[in-house]
Amino acid sequence: MFYGYARVSTAGQDLGGQVERLKAAGCDPIFLEKVSGAKSDRPELRRALKALTPGDALVVVAVDRLARDTRDLLNILHEVKEAKAGFRSLNEPIVDTTSELADVVLAVLGIAAKWERARMIERTAAGRAQAVARGVKLGRKPKLTPLQQREIKARLAQGEGQRELARSYNVGVATIARLITSEKSEEE
Repeated sequence: MFYGYARVSTAGQDLGGQVERLKAAGCDPIFLEKVSGAKSDRPELRRALKALTPGDALVVVAVDRLARDTRDLLNILHEVKEAKAGFRSLNEPIVDTTSELADVVLAVLGIAAKWERARMIERTAAGRAQAVARGVKLGRKPKLTPLQQREIKARLAQGEGQRELARSYNVGVATIARLITSEKSEEE
């Protein structure tokens, strides 16, 4: 049995063209979704994957209607394979795990996912470097203001305990301990 899956990103777009092509390819039922491919929660895709049984095939008009990136595609194809089913894309005939070339297709997609991941890491690192160059401070905001930090240091010097201070500033004891550790490292 061929199961069709069609998706558009926004409510204003029409699924008609995809549905016609999937019907012409012999798909029944066809799972329709109007949600961004960037979202991991796609209920109709979940339903389509759960419906697959051994020997079935999940068919899409184009790979970009199914997955947001190569890694997402590989994850979905893994689920299809676990169901002992196949996958076909009408626009990209090479992406067909029902043919003898299934292992080659998956190997090529795996290599593409690896490259895509490396490019994503490079872009993220470059973006972080640019942000730092512009003076953007990265990471979590401090739980304590500089004034609170000075107050805590003064109270510690007067002999107050870490637990008591943590309670009064509504932070964990570890936050107070890090403040003490950072003060010691600054003195050295």
